[in-house]
Amino acid sequence: MKIDWAAIGSVFGVSLVVTVGLVTLFTLGIAGLSRRESASTRGESAVAATVGASACFALCAAAVAYGISLIVA
Repeated sequence: MKIDWAAIGSVFGVSLVVTVGLVTLFTLGIAGLSRRESASTRGESAVAATVGASACFALCAAAVAYGISLIVA
């Protein structure tokens, strides 16, 4: 039995990058929601924070849907 270490390393690298990116996007979405709450408390407009948070969560959902489609196919 021969183990292809290069393939294992590339799978590890890609999964690490995708995981860190997905966690970062989700964290940015949570931070955007927090800024929206603090802006609404001060009576300021929170449109940019809401749009940014929604975009981050939409990208997270798209990445998860893409991953599920790869598993199913």
